[in-house]
Amino acid sequence: MTGLNKCVLVVEDHAVISELWCLHMAIMGLEVCGTATTADDAIELAEKHRPAIVLMDMRLIGEKDGVDAALAIHDSLGSQVIFITGSQEPSTMARIELDHPTAVLIKPVSDHLLRSTVDKAVRASGIWH
Repeated sequence: MTGLNKCVLVVEDHAVISELWCLHMAIMGLEVCGTATTADDAIELAEKHRPAIVLMDMRLIGEKDGVDAALAIHDSLGSQVIFITGSQEPSTMARIELDHPTAVLIKPVSDHLLRSTVDKAVRASGIWH
């Protein structure tokens, strides 16, 4: 994963949840390089900022979903994608698995689980020392 930056991209269509995830990243000492509510915005921000980690909601504003964004981001950058979704439907889970995500968390996500999952992704990225 060369060429990635020590930052996290937050992709979530609900402002309150997005702010909460950003707050958790700040508490962990991680920089949030941007937030997006649509797949296209997520892809554009990822290409601009090259984040090592992406927190990705499944359902986004518009026709494209989190998997569409994650596949594009992972293919072009290799960022670690952590899906956070409210749906456990088999079709949704199968679609998420197309991206081979770093992790899949089901909402509501506890503070501890979010932080431990992001911490594992930070260590796996190999760019934070």
